Amino acid sequence: MAGGGAGSAAGSRADEQRQRILAGAVTVFSRRGYRAASMNEVAEQVGLRKPTLYHYVRTKQDLLVAVYEEVLDESLARGRAIVARASSTREAVRELIVDRAAYTCEHRDLLTICFEEESELPPDLRQPILERRRVYERLVREAVEDHLRESGLTLPIAVNVYVNTLLGAANWTYKWFDPAGPRTPRELGEDVATVLLAVLDAG
Repeated sequence: MAGGGAGSAAGSRADEQRQRILAGAVTVFSRRGYRAASMNEVAEQVGLRKPTLYHYVRTKQDLLVAVYEEVLDESLARGRAIVARASSTREAVRELIVDRAAYTCEHRDLLTICFEEESELPPDLRQPILERRRVYERLVREAVEDHLRESGLTLPIAVNVYVNTLLGAANWTYKWFDPAGPRTPRELGEDVATVLLAVLDAG
């Protein structure tokens, strides 16, 4: 029993250290760009010696993959929770839009990496990342399709076009959101949802 507890504590500490390293990598990658950043800079960012850093992560590429996995896994978990608790199919779509835009604004450093460094992933690592993204996109598409089916509405464009436009509008806020501006991430997300739902409601 005691040994198991000690092992669990050690595992928890290792996980915490990896999260610290990942957060440091996000800071360095978003500031310097993935290609220009070095593992030395990541180690300095988190206050570790380079050999200690390599105890937790093997390569810079592993850190980049971990960034994508964190964003996509969290996005999917949030999306599923939204759909599960929504009071209606329309509310599910609305909240998915609001949450996507707000999350993007709140994590601009993460999203800058995800949207601008994808070409740095080799094909064998890119495919699992793309599949994770497709799972999230399917969640959004199914929410839209459920609402259309339940409401009897039709879109003036293909559902896939609407969903890609929806996600593009919500995701692109990382480029122009002003943290010092008059709108909070959540308020901006609600503005984006208002515009996009007008198309859906007009059907």
